[in-house]
Parts: sequence; C-alpha cells; structure tokens
Amino acid sequence: MIRIEPRTRAPGLWAAVPPVLAVLATILASTVILNILGVPPLDALHYLYVAPFSSRFNFAEVLLKMAPLLIIAQALAIGFRARIWNIGAEGQLILGAIGGSLLPVAFNDSVNPLMLPAMAAIGMVFGMGWAAIAAWLRTRFNANEILVTLMLNSIALQLLYYLVSGPLRDPYGYNFPQSALFPDVAMLPTLISGTRANSALIVALAATLLAWGLTQRSFVGFRLRVGGLAPGAARYAGFSEHRAIWMALLIGGGAAGLAGVFEVAGPLGQLQRVVTPGYGFAAIIVAFLGGLNPVGILAASFFMAVIYVGGDVAQTAAGVPHTVNLVLQGVLLVTYVAARVFTDYQVTWSQRAKA
Repeated sequence: MIRIEPRTRAPGLWAAVPPVLAVLATILASTVILNILGVPPLDALHYLYVAPFSSRFNFAEVLLKMAPLLIIAQALAIGFRARIWNIGAEGQLILGAIGGSLLPVAFNDSVNPLMLPAMAAIGMVFGMGWAAIAAWLRTRFNANEILVTLMLNSIALQLLYYLVSGPLRDPYGYNFPQSALFPDVAMLPTLISGTRANSALIVALAATLLAWGLTQRSFVGFRLRVGGLAPGAARYAGFSEHRAIWMALLIGGGAAGLAGVFEVAGPLGQLQRVVTPGYGFAAIIVAFLGGLNPVGILAASFFMAVIYVGGDVAQTAAGVPHTVNLVLQGVLLVTYVAARVFTDYQVTWSQRAKA
C-alpha cells in the first residue's frame, strides 16, 4: 500500500531540486524532440541554448522577452502565495494593450511627452478592470476564479479581433487588422542601440524589488501569506478574505495590463491581432519555477526568455515548428510539479494489516 504524507521538515537543499530538475529535463527533452524533427543533438543544443547568447541582437531579444514575463510573474506569485489563482493574465495583458493604444490612435500626431506615462496608467486600469470581473464574481457569488479568468482570456482575444478589424483599424492600412503606427512619444526608449530591447526591463527589475519588499518586508504581504497557508487562522485574526482576493487579482491585472502596454509601445509599435506569444500563460510557469520567490522568478523568467529566443532561432535555422516552444514550456511545468510532489511529500510503502 502506497502512503503519501506531507514532509514535516524537508531538507533545505531540496528546495532547489524541483527547478533544477525541471530545467535539466527541459534541456534533455528539447534535444530529443529536435532530434526527432531531424536536427542533430549538438545543433539542437546550439540553436536553443547557445545561439541566444551568440550575438548582441539575440541577447537583446532575450532581455526583451524577459521583461513582460518578469513583470507578470512577480505579480501573479503574490496572489498564488495567498492561494488565489489568477489564470487570466493573458486576457489582462490584451486589455492593457487595448487601453494603452487608445491615446496614440486618437492623437496620432501628438508630441506630448506625457503620452507614454498616460498609456501605462490607462493600460494598468484596463488590466485591473478585467481582473476585477473575476474578483467581483468570486467575492459576490463564490465563482471559481480559475474558470472565470480562463474564460475571460477568450473574451479579451475576441474583443481585440473586433477592435483591430473595426473601430481601431488604420484607415490607411490597406484593410490589415492593425492600428496606425504609434508616434515617437508613445514608444519606449531602447536600452541597446540597434536592437529591440527597451526600458521595460528596467521597470521589470523595479517590479522585482517591489515584489520582494511587499512579500518579505510588509504587513500586507504577511497577511496574504497567512491567508493562503491558514485561512481559518487568518479569519480568526481579522484578516479579510475578500480584501485579499481583490488585492491579489488587481495586482496581477495591473501588472499584466502594464506588460500589454509595453508590448504595443515597444516591439510592436501598434495594436495588432497578436500582441503576445503567450506571455500571460508562460508567466504562470515562471512564477512556479521560481518557487514563488522574487529572486527565483528573476532567474526563471530569464530561462523562459532563452527558450523563446532559442525556439525562434531553431525555427529560422532548421525549420522547426514554432509549437516546440509550447511543448518545452509544458515539459518545464510538468517536470517541476512532479518534482515538487517528492520534495513536499514523503512516499512510503506499507503492508496492509491482515484481518
């Protein structure tokens, strides 16, 4: 008979086992998958894990993709610690991109330097508003926030399709489903000349410091942790469960909305049908791979960005399908969860007592 019991005290070094094992398994799986697709193992390793560092442009692309992952994952982790599961960052990112595009589309010839900060503020409000739907349904009707936020992703995507094909479509864009190009004042400054890496990375690093301060050095973070670990004790101590739900979802929605603004104001330069390659979903993996710890999330977001860029290189150099990125993200998540089972729980065998 198999018995699975929580470990009373797991060895300290075991906390590093799940992410390390997940990374190694992903590297191995990527080599095997690309070999099946006809790419020699050494070439596969080069495309996925060496090429992202082989040139200044490729490394800048890693930093570019790291920024939205880091911003969103840090915010989601705050809610996950409180057992509030926001799976709707993808939709909240899309709403942030829509909200952030309204000003540059309406005032396309503006030279006002306040446009970019205003775009960021509006995008965050839109993302928070989209997350507020799930918070209200959870606190008012006890609707499961996982299902609600997941379904809101699809609604956000359809709303984006409608807007770029109608009200926000560029009248001079030959009927392509996209907005007009943004003016210069609506664009993020670049960090590395000749590349697409921009100042969103600085904001992401600042968000990491804020997340660390909130979770490790603030009473708000303490209340969220207590509410997640011991809901009964939190209620007895007077901590509001509803307030925690609203706070966690709004923080996640605001961060995702800001990431959406940075996408349209950075590498895209306009609102398009596709504003994200799945950052909202990948950030969930990043948050868990980093152990819901701000420092761990920083490292995990960098690794996930390497996978994105390496997948793009493999696609260009060897014709590898772009869906390989999604497969590797799945391997990363499944391996991490499986490893956590054996680090958080003790599996023992026992013989059934005879009657």
